[in-house]
Amino acid sequence: MQAHVISDQDLIGRYLAGHESALEVLIRRHKNRVFAYILMVVKDKELAEDLFQDTFIKVINTFRSGTYKEEGKFIQWVMRIAHNLIIDYFRKSKRIPTVENSDEYDIFEKVRVPVESIEEQMITEQIHQDVKKLIDYLPREQKEVLVMRHYGEMSFKDIAEVTNVSINTALGRMRYALINLRKLVREKEVILTV
Repeated sequence: MQAHVISDQDLIGRYLAGHESALEVLIRRHKNRVFAYILMVVKDKELAEDLFQDTFIKVINTFRSGTYKEEGKFIQWVMRIAHNLIIDYFRKSKRIPTVENSDEYDIFEKVRVPVESIEEQMITEQIHQDVKKLIDYLPREQKEVLVMRHYGEMSFKDIAEVTNVSINTALGRMRYALINLRKLVREKEVILTV
């Protein structure tokens, strides 16, 4: 028998009705996704933890102020807040990371390998590290879309909303990011198989 999963909206309602524990459930539910996205972009665990905290402080303040408006999925709203805080951080520190999108070749399909032994796990981990390093070479807009899509698991519609571009622009940036990653794999002679 499957347990009933409480929706994000129900948890928000419970939190607004005074049940503090509902917020804890909401944060735990989305922590890994939001934190992974932030960490992938800023590449600094302490900074990622600070930005993660700032993201949920902003969420809580919005709830408490009564200005939260149900306009779609909660997670997209939280990811937009995290994204904006990352941009604000880079603008303030003047450290915008730079990096630049193939339909016929998806590098992430090569990375997802079934793991059977310790040796294969180590090789797969090295491949993931190599791909993450290559992502740093992409132009900022392409890197941003790629990270949101593959590490933040966001839809192209949500990516377009968060980045304030059309869906076609988001798709184009992803396409060029994958083309450029394929070139980088060849140039850097990275091996993507176990």
